Order: sequence, then structure tokens, then C-alpha cells
Amino acid sequence: MDRSDRDASTDRRTLLRRLGASGALATTAVAGCTSETSGSAGRQETTGAGTTGTRTTGADTTAPDSLATEPVASGFAAPLGLAAPAGLDGRLYVVDQGGTVTVVASEGDDGSDGDRAAFLDVADRLARAGGEMGLLGVAFHPEFPDEDRVYVRYSAPLRDDMPGDYSHTFVLSEVRATPDAADPDSERVLLEIAEPQANHNAGSVAFGQDGLLYVGVGDGGGGGDRGTGHVEDWYDGVPGGNGQDVTENLLGSVLRIDPLGGDDVAVGGDGDPYGVPQDNPLVGREGLPEQYAWGFRNPWRFSFDRETGDFLVADVGQNEWEEVNRVAAGGNYGWNVREGFHPFDAAEAPTETPDGDPLIDPVLEYPHGDAALSGISVIGGYVYRGDAVADLAGTYVFGDYRPGGDLFLAEPRESGRWPTRAVPTDGLDSGLLSFGEGPDGELYVCTVGDAGGSVRRIVDG
Repeated sequence: MDRSDRDASTDRRTLLRRLGASGALATTAVAGCTSETSGSAGRQETTGAGTTGTRTTGADTTAPDSLATEPVASGFAAPLGLAAPAGLDGRLYVVDQGGTVTVVASEGDDGSDGDRAAFLDVADRLARAGGEMGLLGVAFHPEFPDEDRVYVRYSAPLRDDMPGDYSHTFVLSEVRATPDAADPDSERVLLEIAEPQANHNAGSVAFGQDGLLYVGVGDGGGGGDRGTGHVEDWYDGVPGGNGQDVTENLLGSVLRIDPLGGDDVAVGGDGDPYGVPQDNPLVGREGLPEQYAWGFRNPWRFSFDRETGDFLVADVGQNEWEEVNRVAAGGNYGWNVREGFHPFDAAEAPTETPDGDPLIDPVLEYPHGDAALSGISVIGGYVYRGDAVADLAGTYVFGDYRPGGDLFLAEPRESGRWPTRAVPTDGLDSGLLSFGEGPDGELYVCTVGDAGGSVRRIVDG
């Protein structure tokens, strides 16, 4: 692409990002737990078809029958995640929804909170904190602190040049930092997207093993991926669908960008906020080239298996099915044509697009309802690669927003559905918000309850 073509493409992409939905004028609990009929708090818990009350889906796994957690740090409002850069003596950087990142440097021998200090505060830049808005994610450059860049994802007030009846602005920014503190005045905004409604904001940001930054973007909110702020797509069974659109906006997708730009990029360079990798699937094709995969509703937490490189994206369902996907470049993961393995809002639905591209099934699903393996909003986790719980090795550990004291364990398979079951987990009686992974492969849970938010480490039960 020569410079003139690149400038024209960049201008168009900038306009589409700011408008959010092809210029169309338009118009909460964490992880999509809101009513799809009214937009108010308290998502409906509709029992999905196929609820059997059994604990296991598929073949038996060799994972433990129970787990436990031990306290690491408490006193947060709503911890939505943590990062643990390698080589920093086990420091944990905890994201609190209200707009702060706290560094926990060590832990007390008696299980009490360790030394902690403020790392970053962007509370004054938020539209609000609560529901699905606020400070939603953080990612450290893979070479941190030598490369002193940290990336944050938050909900900002609506910009003046965005549709006045939209909700707020999706912001992805870079700040410069030492291991002890980030400088909020160094903020460099990489990406802004007009968000039509207050929910389905995703929030995960993470570097892949390729050194590129992956960014989750929800479908724009509301119910069914339709209504104000949702564009038309190829599927006539359900009106609208940002999840099935790749040309009008970046909603309903996972993006992949090079935040530093460089020579090996299709779009971007010196002075541009970021670069688009040459091998992104839509480079040179119709569509916005930042998109890596699409067909998502609300991808609430994703991770990379540090051994296999598998990219696992949990996608919050609507009223019946929760799902986890193994994601590849250019994949279409079905929303709003399908929810899990099932047609959405229809008796039947296609399994491919008119161009013959498949709508890729998840590797696992579970229903809403009252069974042990059921819930209301999936919380994506990690494949366990630590040493503290030997029987957990190679198991995908995840959960659900509904309180209940269980974690979910899935056995990764090369093909087909992953056997999945719920296991009782001591110390996990409060609401689960997110997971984190230490540099040693040990896993952490972020929870919230009557006593506030806390971070706990998963240990043998």
C-alpha cells in the first residue's frame, strides 16, 4: 500500500472508529450481567434447553475433584483483572474498576495483605465506574520494564464528534511506567470507539506470543445485537448485527495491532498511533484491517496457553448459553446467528456465511439454569501451567459470574467439545470477576462480595 492509499484508508478507519456504526446516529453489571429487555441491572436467568443437572459434559477429566484458594490481597472495590510481568519478583498489578491499578509487591506469611502501592490512577478520565464501565483491563509490554509501556482499556465520556445519543467512548491508551509507578500524564491514546450503549464492553487486552496486542471489543450493547448503533448484516433471521459486520465498525470483534508500529505493518508508521500487522486476515480485503476475528457478543476475558499458544476467548451469551472459543485469525464465531452451538432466536440458522465461511463452533458451552454446570455470564480463565496443583496441569480453568463456590474445569482436545465440569472451590463464595496468571503459571481469581474485592491464589483443595 503506497502512502496516498494508506492515508485514505487511515482517514476512513478513523471516521468509522469515532462514529462506531457507519455514521448512523444512535443511542449493566460486569461481564454482561444485565437484562436484555430493559437494559437495567439484574440480567434475566432463563433456563436454557438441555439443562440436565449433571456435573460433567463429555468424558471424565483427570483434574481434581475440589480446589481451594488462599488470600493474596483485599480491600479493592471491584478487581477486574491482574497482570504479573516476568522478572519483577512476583509483583501483581491489580486492576480496580474505579480507575486504579495497585501493585502488590509481596505477601505476608500469615496470608495477610502484602506490601502494596498505587501504580496508576485514571479515575478522572472515566465516564463512570460500575456496571460494565470503568477501568477494564491492563497489559504490560512483553519486554517491560526495558520497554516501559503499559496499555490500559477504559470507558471515557462521549467525545464531541460522536453521536450524541450514544453512551460513551471505548479508549485504549499507552502510558509510560517504571515497575513502581505509571505516569498518567504520558498517556498516548491509540484507539477510540463510540459505544452505542453501556454494556457489552469486553475489556481484555493482552499480548500474544507474537508480541502483538490483542483487544476485545463487544457488540455495542443492548439485546440481540440489534437496534440503535447496530448495523445491518448478511443474516436476515435477526435484524442487525455488529458481530457479523467487518466493514462498518470494529464492534463484536477481537482486534490485533502493533502498538509501536514499525516496518512490517500494513497501515501505520511514524506518527500514527499504531500499526496493523501485514498478516491480519482482512489486510488487502474488504473490511477494517485491525480485526483479527469476529462474531462475538461480549468477549469477557481471554488468554493464551503459554505451552500451545491456543488463544481462548470466553464470550458471554444472552439468555441461554455461555461459551468458550479457540480463536484463529479470520475466524467467525457466530454471534448473532448462533449462541453457543445453537441457532439464536430462531428454530434454524445457517452454519456458514453466504461466502461459504464457516461459523465456528465453540470448544465448550454450558446453559443457564440451576445445574452445577450452569451460570449467567462466563468468566474466561487460563490453561493451568503451574506446579502447585499437579493434577490441574493442562486443564483450562474458568468460571461464571454467578456466586456459588465452584470453578469450571475443561480438558482441552485437538477437536470436538472439551469435557467440562464444575468443582467445589473453598474460599470462592463471593462473586467471580476475573482470573490472572503469574509468571510461574500459577492462577489467581479476582472476586467481589459483601466485604469488598479481593485477589486469591488457586491452590490444591
